[in-house]
Formats: sequence, C-alpha cells, structure tokens
Amino acid sequence: MSTHTVFSGIQPSGGIHVGNLLGALRNWVSLQDQYPCYFCIVDYHAITVPYDPRELPQRVRDAVLVNVAAGLDPNRSVIFVQSQVPQHTELAWLFNCITPLGQLQRMTQFKDKARQHAEAVNAGLLNYPVLQAADILLYKADLVPVGEDQVQHIELTRDIARRFNSLFGPTFPEPEAYLAKGARIMALDDPTRKMSKSEPRGAIGMLDPPEVIREKVRSAVTDPGPAGAEMSPGVLNLFTLLELTAPADVVAHFRAAYSDGTIRYVELKQALADALVELVTPIQERYRELSARPGTVEEVLAAGGERARKVASQVLAEVRDRMGLPVWASVAGR
Repeated sequence: MSTHTVFSGIQPSGGIHVGNLLGALRNWVSLQDQYPCYFCIVDYHAITVPYDPRELPQRVRDAVLVNVAAGLDPNRSVIFVQSQVPQHTELAWLFNCITPLGQLQRMTQFKDKARQHAEAVNAGLLNYPVLQAADILLYKADLVPVGEDQVQHIELTRDIARRFNSLFGPTFPEPEAYLAKGARIMALDDPTRKMSKSEPRGAIGMLDPPEVIREKVRSAVTDPGPAGAEMSPGVLNLFTLLELTAPADVVAHFRAAYSDGTIRYVELKQALADALVELVTPIQERYRELSARPGTVEEVLAAGGERARKVASQVLAEVRDRMGLPVWASVAGR
C-alpha cells in the first residue's frame, strides 16, 4: 500500500521548457509509478500577473499535450486543469480566513513578483501561496515535487495544515517538498535567474525546433572568469544541463578539459545542443501525434477533472463540516 499521495502543478504562463522537464516532468513520470499522483495545470495561478486571455486556452492545451508527450499517463495519474475543480478556490478562501496577512507579505516570491509587476500588484498575487496550499491539501497530498524557489510555499502549506488541524481537528497531513537534482535550471541569457516560461529568450522550449535550440545554446552566457576561479554561473549552468542530458563519457570529457584549462566553450555548447535536441525530439514527435488526434485534450481533461472533483468534493465536505459550515447537497455532489 502506498505511503504517499503526490500533488504538483505547472503554470500555463508560457511554453513549457527543458527546465520544467528536467526539474519537474521527469520526476513526475517516475513518481506516477510509485504513488497516487495529481498533476494540475494551474491556470488560476497564471492569471495573477499580466497575461493575454486570447493565448491562455492554447497554452493550457499545449501544457496538457507536452505533459502527456513527456510520459505522464492519464491512466496512472490524475491530469486536470485547476479551474475545472471549483473546490480549489473555495478551500483557498477558507484557508485565507486562518492565514495571517503578515506571513503572506513576507513571502519571497511575492516580494520578487511585486517588484517585477509593480504596476499590477493584486490580491491574487499576495494570496498565491494560499491557493497553492489549497491545491495540495485538497487531495491530502503529503509529497510535493517542487523547485527550490517553492520550498517557502510548502512551509506555508505545512503551517496552514497545522493551524487548521489545531483549530478544527485532525484533517490534513503536513506535506513535504520533494527536491531532485536539476530542480533549478537557470536562464541561458542570464544565469542569475531561473529559466522561465515568461522569458523565452533564455529558455529552451520543449517545442523549439533544432535550429532555435542550437542558436540559443550558442548565445548562452559563459563568462569563464579568471583562471583557477570557481565556475561562473553561466558555465555552471551549462555543465548542469550537460550532466542531465548528455552521456557520462561526454560529461567526463568536458569536466576534465575544464580542470586542465583546455576547454573550448564552443565545443561544450555544441555537445550540449546535440544532447538537448536528442532529448526533445521524441517528445516533439509524440506531441505532434497527440495533436493530430481530435479530442485528445478534451478526453484527458474530462477523465482527470472527474476524478479530481470526486476527491475534492469529499475533502471539502469534511472541511466544511469541521468548520461548522452547512454542507448543502448541491455542494457535496458537484
């Protein structure tokens, strides 16, 4: 019998990139063979910053197709879209009522995004981690694959679960973050920040054609720095990507060349580009096959949404009962 339930989500805020694959999707694929898994396209999270509503539906579809093409199996995992399950936002509101405002204002990601989008800081951005807590706890998940930048949010989720249990009785587990190597891939054009769907110039898109991948890698920042110094962020990022995508002998060759000072970055970039093209090509082929089948996305999401709502409605009914809120028949059965 499984000892864990897994939940993780991905934003449809732009094209899914190799950082998502290496930091999240690969882990998801392996976890679905071990535990019950819920994988969510978090479209409500995506609208907390400026976006184009005309592009969002296609981004959601592409996210679903890329996830499946990368190895997620709708028969083994529950794959769904956040807005398909209204219990997410209802539980988030209930959690808002027990979450201190100051705790949200201290969230590092809120402060960073507030600086980036100073003209559009909204309540949704502030309450983003509360909705994330609701996403996780709605399925009583206790294992959450995330990047390092999300660990603070998982700590908040643990706090919310602990506070709810203290106020209303034992209900939720306190989830743990699941980190794996490669969980933080940096942007090729600015290796001081994480590779991001919203900054495509520094990201290798999962659907980028080979010539685009090669050009982005050729343009990647290296800045080797003085002899004998530690690897610069750009060089370290290239080696991280190489170790996650290339054969071990290729990695060993360039490690040795770096150590003895004979490395040529043009050759390193060529090897990395080859490895990245080889990595994404079968996923792109699978994506095209899935895209050519009418109704593929609708079938995946219809099945996943139904399974998610069944669990979510049961948990929310339990929460409402513990909080003293009426459990109306229409709510319990939706």
